Amino acid sequence: MDKDVLAVISTATCKFSKGQKKIAGYIMENYDKAAFMTAGKLGATVGVSESTVVRFASDLGYGGYPVMRKAMQEMIKSRLTSVQRIAVARDLITEDNIPASVLTSDIDKIKHTLQELDHESFDRAVDEIVKAEHIYILGLRSSSALANFMGFYMNLIFPNVHVVNENSSIEIFEQIMRIGKNDVFIAISFPRYSRRTIKAMQFALDNGAEVIGITDNETSLLAQTANIKLYAKSDMVSFLDSLVAPLSLINALIAATASKANGDLAAKFERLENIWEAYDVYEKNIR
Repeated sequence: MDKDVLAVISTATCKFSKGQKKIAGYIMENYDKAAFMTAGKLGATVGVSESTVVRFASDLGYGGYPVMRKAMQEMIKSRLTSVQRIAVARDLITEDNIPASVLTSDIDKIKHTLQELDHESFDRAVDEIVKAEHIYILGLRSSSALANFMGFYMNLIFPNVHVVNENSSIEIFEQIMRIGKNDVFIAISFPRYSRRTIKAMQFALDNGAEVIGITDNETSLLAQTANIKLYAKSDMVSFLDSLVAPLSLINALIAATASKANGDLAAKFERLENIWEAYDVYEKNIR
């Protein structure tokens, strides 16, 4: 189902039984908590049986309660404030072993990203990047780290790479004002989605550029705007975002474009090594 869970509940309220109305009322007012409850826990919280919760999900058109709960979790990613995230994280993270909880969760996200990767879209993104006259990369807020990482390595491979920077004295749209039909615009954003990123994507589209969106799923606002969509699993860890899977996907993009890029990559890096050596860019490891 594509609709927002709260919207689905609102349109079906008149058909609910007494018990279902209790479930609906609780979810409408406490969706940030309900999204991470089992059917049994949600039922106990509102005073109905677990089977009533399961039937509630089915009556709404979901293929079982786990499907509805996943839909709620996807919905709230862009709604939760930092304060709400901290409250939810208390139930998700085992405090006696936070490293294990966080790292295990990150491993799962990379696995799911690989399993659900659309290889056709990935290959198309690589082809568009390789043939582009100019490559623009934009990631704001927490996604700026991903954009800068991608820009750093893309700049070693291609001659015209532009990382669009929100901290610059130049407005974002001034930085991309010359973008055109032979260019690629790579937009990166994960919940909570950046409004300025989406507006910049539309600007690039309007000017004929190929727009690649790197985001978390097909319901993302970026996915609705981009020509090419690439998805990586992202989730919240307390007030911060887990961006391990997105970074891994970007690594794969860099490696694939480097492999298909025109020219001798080894020769480029041999020249770079000579420059780094001449200007003492890296510390020498002398033993």
